[in-house]
Amino acid sequence: MKIYITGGTGFIGNALASYWQQQGHHVAVITRGKPEQHSQGDPKSQAREGAAPLDYLTWEQLAQPSSRGIEVDAVVNLAGTSLNQRWTGRAKDSILHSRLQTTDLTAKWVQSLNSKPEVIIQGSAVGIYGTSLTDTFDENSQPEADDFLANVTRQWETAAEDGFRGIRLVKLRTGVVLGNKGGAYPLMRLPILFGAGGKIGSGRQWVPWIHIQDIVALIDFCVKHSEVEGAVNAVSPNPVTNDEFGRIVSRVHRRPYWLPLPAFALRTMLGEMSVLLLEGQRVLPQAALQHGFHFQYPELESAAANLKTRQ
Repeated sequence: MKIYITGGTGFIGNALASYWQQQGHHVAVITRGKPEQHSQGDPKSQAREGAAPLDYLTWEQLAQPSSRGIEVDAVVNLAGTSLNQRWTGRAKDSILHSRLQTTDLTAKWVQSLNSKPEVIIQGSAVGIYGTSLTDTFDENSQPEADDFLANVTRQWETAAEDGFRGIRLVKLRTGVVLGNKGGAYPLMRLPILFGAGGKIGSGRQWVPWIHIQDIVALIDFCVKHSEVEGAVNAVSPNPVTNDEFGRIVSRVHRRPYWLPLPAFALRTMLGEMSVLLLEGQRVLPQAALQHGFHFQYPELESAAANLKTRQ
């Protein structure tokens, strides 16, 4: 297959590109930098010895009339400014604008192609459901929340629905992705490794998580199974509370779990961004399970143990 990825240098995108390289697929990352900066001779452009080469294309190249003849089987749109920053007014604008702009640019390029891709995998997030200590959400739940993350995610999905009309669209609603090379997990685990683990706030907030290998496999599954369309929750079938999360990871690493972090202290340190840790939602991957996807790491204990061995 010929697959193009926006956000391909990020945590999930990099793991996804490496996986598909190993499978022998033609993978290209759409980036703002010049492709000469990422030549195929660069070791970073190879997942490992024997992997297929990784190409890089700029948005300027895709805007050229010659790009209309590019053959594409699938496009994965993961690009967007990180949420892991203090949410000032400027940061909020960047978080929203980066997602809408990249989706608009990608859609315009895709619609200009002489031969359209079979599927678009569109990045999204479980934040679209809003937060709750008691409710359970799946793909049939109506996203009616009115907080910052819910509004950003809803606009992101709407832009994709409008821009990619006529093409099979999978809206990948991602939870907390656990891996050693990026994302939130290394920071979530750090206090535990230092022997200062404990619940955050009440500890009752839900953590919808997924192992990095499972989200890569799920994206691959969505690309290859033409019956998968619409919203897909990229989370483990076994979400846990924040308190359970900390206790399990502490047990895996054989570290004490005794020092809670009060909610007010986290709000003081992080401001509004603290909602990422203080609030959550219990989300289930109903669509993935109904379509027959198999999770390699459905339980947090096995996921944390695997990541421990790969540190």
